[in-house]
Amino acid sequence: MADSSQQVRIGIAEGAVIRRAGQIVTAGLGSCVGLVLYDDVVDVAGMVHIMLPNAPKPDPIHPQKYADTAIAWLYEALLREGARPLHVKAKMAGGAQMFRNLTTEALRIGDRNVQMTTELLHGLQIPVVAEDVGGHYGRTVRFDLPTRVFSIRTARGEERQI
Repeated sequence: MADSSQQVRIGIAEGAVIRRAGQIVTAGLGSCVGLVLYDDVVDVAGMVHIMLPNAPKPDPIHPQKYADTAIAWLYEALLREGARPLHVKAKMAGGAQMFRNLTTEALRIGDRNVQMTTELLHGLQIPVVAEDVGGHYGRTVRFDLPTRVFSIRTARGEERQI
């Protein structure tokens, strides 16, 4: 966990939590999902770079790699840092279909990542307050505390904030 005004970079299948002022950044979101959970009152937030929807076994070595284990890991980490369940919100980006001609369901990883992430958040009663998902392009994302702004830069050079 980072505890100062700094920028924390996470890679594929990684996660981090920050308190007070700082930023969390991840790049290379194609079919992957960049999920941020944050408390809307306490200055604590975290991000995971989810690669696949389901872990092949109950206790994977890298829980941040899979939606079903990453979300639990991140939620528990936030609660340990003082987040309150009723104040936790979510923002997410990614889940692109990078290869337009793939129609096989097993290869539509982006769609499956977004669907699993959304279902798990719903089960935890965590509202998704903003998202930028789907499409056919990659993204780099940055989440800022204390502003709680989620900035997205696409591989096409577009920038937006949610």
